Amino acid sequence: MQRLSLAGGIPESLKGSIVALGNFDGFHLGHQAVVGRAVQRGFHERRPVVVATFDPHPVRLFKPDSEPFRLTSLDQREALFANAGADAMLVFEFDRALAATSAEDFVARLVVGTIGASGIVTGDDFTFGKGRAGDVGRLADLAAVHGVIVEAVHPICASDERVSSGRIREALSAGDMATATRLLTRPFAVRGMVEPGDKRGRELGYPTANLALGDYQRPRFGVYAVRVRLDDGSEHDGVANLGFRPMFDPPEELLEAHIFGFDGDLYGRMIEVDLIAFLRDEMKFDSLTALTGQMRKDEAEARRILSA
Repeated sequence: MQRLSLAGGIPESLKGSIVALGNFDGFHLGHQAVVGRAVQRGFHERRPVVVATFDPHPVRLFKPDSEPFRLTSLDQREALFANAGADAMLVFEFDRALAATSAEDFVARLVVGTIGASGIVTGDDFTFGKGRAGDVGRLADLAAVHGVIVEAVHPICASDERVSSGRIREALSAGDMATATRLLTRPFAVRGMVEPGDKRGRELGYPTANLALGDYQRPRFGVYAVRVRLDDGSEHDGVANLGFRPMFDPPEELLEAHIFGFDGDLYGRMIEVDLIAFLRDEMKFDSLTALTGQMRKDEAEARRILSA
């Protein structure tokens, strides 16, 4: 899997590719259908497949003060696209210049000219160009001028509702991890570098690996059963607190994961934490003794869920 940018250029070996075009944040069932169709076309037409995504998300440019809402980082998307069978990920840097690009110029100069697409696959709700003036119909008309065929993939429904990033964000905000997992086809995961902490957890018998939440969508704050992937590829069960730690000062927004039976040094290492199940909301206890008693109950419940 190669990671490409317009500034870095497109290798000749990837010219003439089938391009899956969209944002693909979350890479949920609907996104998988788009990329899967592009991979099918690439296989039958004997062409490479490039998945084009946008970073930062367009919303971040136009509403810089909006709440964090990302479902996946670029690194996570790259791994997911590779697992789906794509050959490369192309990152469109969404800046003022790209936002001001006309629909016609986007297709002729960037998608056909620079990328050299021979075919395009996208979702039926894809919009592009200055002021979002282009839709799928416009994309097909503009691409046809250059002999490029556009294919729009219809929405994917699960339990009679359209699968969307917005619906997944709603589920995460409610702590409904079962719905989020079903629509994503995998647990929602936070990936990041383990940061030094104040060692409060270790003092209580529950050392934690601490991650900043960054641009990720905030799930419901509370305690979760989790599965942690380390940078050596190993996976471990655990329990985590996500939120502001109401028992300690100063309040700091963190994901603090305790890995069952692990006693190694994780500082500075890249890990990924899957949120498997919501256990309870954050609480403030009368004493540290009461807190540790609840933590033991949380551990037992997380072990029970994860073993099942």
